[in-house]
Amino acid sequence: MVRIFNEDKAKHAVNFINNLKHTKGQWRGVPFDLLPWQDRIIRDVFGTVKNNGYRQYNTAYVEIPKKNGKSELAAAIALYLTCGDGEWGAEVYGCAADRQQASIVFDVAVEMVEQSPALKKRIKPIMSVKRLVYKPTNSFYQVLSAEAFTKHGLNVHGVIFDELHAQPNRDLFDVMTKGSGDARLQPLFFLITTAGTDRNSICFEQHQKAVDLLEGRKIDHTFYPVIYGIKDDDDWMDERNWYKANPSLDHTIDIEKVRNAFNSAKENPAEENIFRQLRLNQWVKQSTRWMQMDKWDECNFEVNPGSLIGRECYGGLDLSSSIDITAFVLVFPPRYEEEKYIILPYFWIPEENLKLRVRRDHVPYDIWEQQGYIKTTEGNVVHYGFIESFIEELGTRYNIKEIAFDRWGAVQMTQNLDGMGFTVVPFGQGYKDMSPPTKELMKLTLEKKIAHGGNPVLRWMMDNIYVKTDPAGNIKPDKEKSTEKIDGAVATIMALDRAIRNEGNGGSVYDDRGILVL
Repeated sequence: MVRIFNEDKAKHAVNFINNLKHTKGQWRGVPFDLLPWQDRIIRDVFGTVKNNGYRQYNTAYVEIPKKNGKSELAAAIALYLTCGDGEWGAEVYGCAADRQQASIVFDVAVEMVEQSPALKKRIKPIMSVKRLVYKPTNSFYQVLSAEAFTKHGLNVHGVIFDELHAQPNRDLFDVMTKGSGDARLQPLFFLITTAGTDRNSICFEQHQKAVDLLEGRKIDHTFYPVIYGIKDDDDWMDERNWYKANPSLDHTIDIEKVRNAFNSAKENPAEENIFRQLRLNQWVKQSTRWMQMDKWDECNFEVNPGSLIGRECYGGLDLSSSIDITAFVLVFPPRYEEEKYIILPYFWIPEENLKLRVRRDHVPYDIWEQQGYIKTTEGNVVHYGFIESFIEELGTRYNIKEIAFDRWGAVQMTQNLDGMGFTVVPFGQGYKDMSPPTKELMKLTLEKKIAHGGNPVLRWMMDNIYVKTDPAGNIKPDKEKSTEKIDGAVATIMALDRAIRNEGNGGSVYDDRGILVL
């Protein structure tokens, strides 16, 4: 597609916004006067057109840290779409995780109207329903709450999604962006947010699309991506990176306030991720993250199950509860020095609970099931008999020497597996049993001596791990404090332990060099 830039359309949007006034603190009453980064967004989004003269971009994704003037810019765009875009009967909606959050941008827009005689004369506010009606074109801007099922049938010209990362699920986003603007010639979905923590969310999906577009891995001429933030491997303590992440630093943001927040985060590790997420726009997971996911991702070596037929391996079984995920992981030890430990994971979930869990947990179990990474068993509880039969069939393909299992809740299944001829080994979940293989898994990951094939379910579980540490420096995964499921990670650790302890027909790496201290 040929990019056509219409200077008049760009100037029209810029001039409209520059005639508005700021609404907060010392800036109240000061003309908007777009900062360079804001000016570029407005010019690009409203000035880039197709051959027919209508806007090229129908989605703009702007990810930026707090205090950079996000709400003011969003309010200005909402008013422009309502009053300045030349659309008769325009319907512009402000959406957020809840009505209160959506009202933040709306209230800024109300203040902007109050300070503009031209707009105040032409706009009728209906505060009981949080609506601004632009009388000359019978258009309006209105706040919506998150109950997506009530939003079908809207004729959307514009949507302002504030803090997309806080959306509890994708329902509202899908309703507002898929089909709701079909009757309009140039609808705009303006998504503006800080980074979040949930990498299985609709926001991270849009974030990843933006990254792919910026780095040239994808092409979508209708999607405008903007991300201000530091990368995962950037030094968050380097002030130069603060400027990279905050284009309004030294304008609307006082550097001393950022330094104060940084010093507090440095002294209190619990605040570090909050600083990195909100001040530097970095996607973080949880306050204490164990696995270095960039290193885990570097172990995404291909795993071919067919090439493993007949190989010796060791299993780890974590049943969790009957309504939850069950994980069974096989670890194939290396046969020679250059070979890697190969991980082959399997997961099961009750079929009837699948859709409920997707909505409740905000995790794409349904997609993983379609892709073959998760298997379902009939009913609303995990069918253990089905899993036993599956493991029995695996035993005809692979030489499963031992199966380690968590003693809790696994008595009957392990008795059944024992009856099938498998060697089953109870595995304690305390520091004594869990610490050596947990540390060993980290070591092998850092050395790239693990091959996991990029299984997304196992990756998600590895990213969820929170570890406990005792005074002696021993560690173990903490299921209570880990924010999401870690069953596959626990099963991997147990299987790895058995593989290591039986390496070389009885010689254990623990015996050779002792237990790691990390």
